[in-house]
Amino acid sequence: MDIKAYIENGVIESYVLGMAEAQEAAELQQLSRQYPEIRKAIDAFEASLEQTALSAAVPPPAYVKQQLFTILADEFAGEQGKVVAMARPNAWGRYVAAASVILLVASAALNIYFYQQFRSTSTAYQALLLEKSSLLADNQNTQTKVLDLYQSMQMMSDPNFIKVSMSGIKGKENSLATIFWDNKSKDVYLLPNKLPEAAADKQYQLWAIVDGKPVDAGVIGACAGLCKMKNIPKATLFAITLENKGGSPTPHLDQMYVAGKVG
Repeated sequence: MDIKAYIENGVIESYVLGMAEAQEAAELQQLSRQYPEIRKAIDAFEASLEQTALSAAVPPPAYVKQQLFTILADEFAGEQGKVVAMARPNAWGRYVAAASVILLVASAALNIYFYQQFRSTSTAYQALLLEKSSLLADNQNTQTKVLDLYQSMQMMSDPNFIKVSMSGIKGKENSLATIFWDNKSKDVYLLPNKLPEAAADKQYQLWAIVDGKPVDAGVIGACAGLCKMKNIPKATLFAITLENKGGSPTPHLDQMYVAGKVG
């Protein structure tokens, strides 16, 4: 088990914040007993969350304290001149009851206030987790594209590959594409150097002319670097046409953009 990857996938944060599924929580509890690293990661996140909450804590507004003193002052003022009466047990009972109610209300207000602060901090942390996941995904996509480009460069410089330049036909002279044909495996790779962007319902399609007949070599999709097409054992010419999305069983020659002879 890849402990590091498991710790970094966000399940610990969800568990501590009380947002993990029951199955995830049970699995995490079991793994934390088996792997000290996971237990340590849970404790570390709990400590960091507590530290964050304390460092971001905001004292209750000054008016809360002032309101409490005002209420208590009014209560004391109402009792002035009744010293003798206060000596009676029922007067003390009323005073204690009133003070208890005031403290209960103040406590409830403070609990709500600090709960709102905690919710705000928790929401901000969840946003950071989502941002982290997004950045990791973008990084992985970038690494994949870089690797594809590197492999494409290796193929283009390999002497075992036959290079076929396909220039734009009359009326489409600005178009250009290049075939890299593996002389051993007969795999075909296409570099769409310069082709106009196809409409949403259209797609470019590669054709190989074999014994004078066009053979479908695959539609061109999104790819970084070289696009891998269909395997073509032999051909005398390659061409690209613009077809309906998904390709066509036969080429529309009036929609041809580039063509190039082999050899």
